[in-house]
Amino acid sequence: MENQYCRVGTVTPIAANADAITLLEYQYQNFLDKATNMQYSDTHLGEFFEQKAQKLKRLLESLV
Repeated sequence: MENQYCRVGTVTPIAANADAITLLEYQYQNFLDKATNMQYSDTHLGEFFEQKAQKLKRLLESLV
């Protein structure tokens, strides 16, 4: 029997994906929508989503 290597937990760089910008734009919009929807019910969760959206925006700006 040959050795098999498990790939659980491996990370694929997002730049390796051909549709990286499209994926990042989708995630950015998704986090903005979540921040807007959750902002009034749970402020900490809304702030978390806003921070994630800001990080994605900076990443998008560096790629474009």
